[in-house]
Amino acid sequence: MRKKILNTIWVMGVLALAGFCLSACDHELDIQQAYPFTVETMPVQKRIAKGQTAEIRCTLKRKRRFEDARYTIRYFQSDGKDSLKMDNGTVFKPNDRYPIIKEKFRLYYTSASTDQQTIDVYVEDNFGQTAKLSFEFNSQRDEEKEKPNENKK
Repeated sequence: MRKKILNTIWVMGVLALAGFCLSACDHELDIQQAYPFTVETMPVQKRIAKGQTAEIRCTLKRKRRFEDARYTIRYFQSDGKDSLKMDNGTVFKPNDRYPIIKEKFRLYYTSASTDQQTIDVYVEDNFGQTAKLSFEFNSQRDEEKEKPNENKK
């Protein structure tokens, strides 16, 4: 009889503990979708002549992967005139968004100016996170003016 009472108390204790533990659980799954990311580039030339094209090699580095994460790219030019296009041939219009299909991609910046040029490139995900890249190009013509002429003595 004593053994039966101890077994009953033990079973009740286990059930009470299970009820306590299970009541603390949230039945909603907490799935993280937005993970940090960066965009890395290879070194980019600093001088460019009018009509010349500079290649910008980019790699999208994601901390973790979420299958439904989507990335877009856009750019803004504060100084100079230019043309920017993706390696798939898409020519960008300033501040329009374009999808990034692959994690390694190239941008081609073509100068249309003899002045200093600055562009800001923004890569954004569909969760509102942004990575900003800034590129500044000096006109080769302007730099030649600044160099002292060593041939004249």
